[in-house]
Amino acid sequence: MLRLRPYFPKQDFDTIKNWVTDARTHAMWCANLFTYPIEQENFESVLLNFNERFGDSPFVATDEAGKVLGFFSYSLNLTTNEGKLKFVVVDPECRGKGLAKEMLKLAANYAFEITKADAVLLSVFPENVRAKKCYERVGFREKHTDENAFHFQDECWGRCSMILKRGN
Repeated sequence: MLRLRPYFPKQDFDTIKNWVTDARTHAMWCANLFTYPIEQENFESVLLNFNERFGDSPFVATDEAGKVLGFFSYSLNLTTNEGKLKFVVVDPECRGKGLAKEMLKLAANYAFEITKADAVLLSVFPENVRAKKCYERVGFREKHTDENAFHFQDECWGRCSMILKRGN
């Protein structure tokens, strides 16, 4: 059973920084909004910037013993009443075991029940097939895709906006 709690930099960063171990995975996770390799000062600065600009709050998912297994950031757009998930990542040792799906369901429940969002949005590169399939298993549906939206080395990726509506 997973639980959500706020992200505590001094307690959680050293765990999360080890989850993304190569430049391509890093780009797929955060569109290079954080430095690679991840450095705490930059990580905290970007999270603070997103908090100031969009109201984002970072969260972690923990197991019953309190071990951090996942991370994401969430904000609510009061104009559209839509929540937005960003920087979704789980411990690589837990991938393929349903942990991300469980964490996303908890995040969606938080969005719908606590912040009273009508829908939750997220963006994913379609080339990140595993992540996109995970989001679809939770109930997210493709809203639209911008082709050639992001360049990484010699690759060009699309950006897929996905939506989960209340009651889905």
